[in-house]
Amino acid sequence: MSQRVLVTAGAAGIGREIARAFAATGAKVFVCDIDAAGLQRLAQEIPGVLTATCDIANRVAVEGMVAAAAAAAALGGLDVLVHNAGIAGPTAPVEEVRPDDWDKVVQVNLTGTFDVTRHAIPHLKQSAAGVIIIISSMAGRFGYANRSAYATTKWGLIGFTKTLSIELGQYGIRANAILPGMVAGERLQRVFEGRAQVSGQTVAQVKERAMANQSIKRLVDPRDIAALAVFLASDAGKAISGQMLPIDNDVQMI
Repeated sequence: MSQRVLVTAGAAGIGREIARAFAATGAKVFVCDIDAAGLQRLAQEIPGVLTATCDIANRVAVEGMVAAAAAAAALGGLDVLVHNAGIAGPTAPVEEVRPDDWDKVVQVNLTGTFDVTRHAIPHLKQSAAGVIIIISSMAGRFGYANRSAYATTKWGLIGFTKTLSIELGQYGIRANAILPGMVAGERLQRVFEGRAQVSGQTVAQVKERAMANQSIKRLVDPRDIAALAVFLASDAGKAISGQMLPIDNDVQMI
């Protein structure tokens, strides 16, 4: 039986590659995103993919989206939930972060993940092999100057993942977190630009410095993250749960 997969924030970047990878296995894929135009492009790229516009920060919208995804007219249940939705938030010292900006990051990265999960769990319990995959970050392993909101929420997702694994194991549901390093794409470029603005360095200097503590001096290919997600959701990963899996070219804090 084909897996039934829900991917949040799947219209671009890592989420899009995850949707593509699962669809390539024959899975039925439902993608939500705040970007309606991006979802239209995705539907043209991946035959049969189902989509819905949804703001993960909107609790009412999340409830309706999960119900629509799992409905008989869509996936007809749920086997795999991939949490990719998240925002980078402000780049500034803690004392200069505006409280509204902090709240927005927490609302999307943590509370949004919680809301999607609590509505998805009843459907995952009906699956023969339910899987939850949460995209955290290497920021969920290390503290980062000037990125307090982002790092804090990504650490929070690690605790959430471990708790889900403990609570849901009795139902045969596995939960794991993927911790990407610096992933090639527009989002990382914006992060580099933000750091450059704060530090007074050039973007090239920021990028070189960012890679200084990597054993492998290159950016992570988002397709590799997608491949890891597919593996974790497969029968080959049936004994893996409650784990935090870095995919970051071996980052070492120095």
